[in-house]
Amino acid sequence: MRIPAAPLAIAAAIAASVAFVTLAAPPGGGDIPAAQAAPAPAFTHIDTWLNSPPLDMAALRGKVVLVDFWTYTCINCLNHLPYVKDWDAKYKDQGLVVVGVHTPEFAYEKSTQNVKDAIQRLQIRHAVAQDNSYGTWKAFRNQYWPAVYLIDKQGRIVYSHFGEGSYGATEKKIQALLAEPAPAS
Repeated sequence: MRIPAAPLAIAAAIAASVAFVTLAAPPGGGDIPAAQAAPAPAFTHIDTWLNSPPLDMAALRGKVVLVDFWTYTCINCLNHLPYVKDWDAKYKDQGLVVVGVHTPEFAYEKSTQNVKDAIQRLQIRHAVAQDNSYGTWKAFRNQYWPAVYLIDKQGRIVYSHFGEGSYGATEKKIQALLAEPAPAS
């Protein structure tokens, strides 16, 4: 039995797009193969920067950047936060820059004062970008709270993890990325 060419072409296109999505962002996260590592998008449509002046992805080249999508009422984010804070404290002097991208799930989480209060209550010292319009969330094609993206010194997303867990694997990846040479100027 022969299948007409049009359905075969459609099936091939679907298979190719599924393969791309699977390789570009593993379902549970993890290492992204070097050949598939995409440049990290810019921080987009940030309402307010807290604990830091505005950060620019291009200016962070040569650093390892951990982007953490979170919101202050998400229990999974709160369970995950001690690890993020620990990595910031432990590795910031070695070249790690942690950016918490606060993306609200509920309307009251859009209040800058509420986010400031949460930052103080939770003793967050790293940069926090308030992403009320989901600009950066969409630029990263993110779908989860919490979600971690590691960006290498070349400015490429090379690792991701969605949800709680894999803290040991994430820390090992941070260490490996910090050990890599800085890009040539």
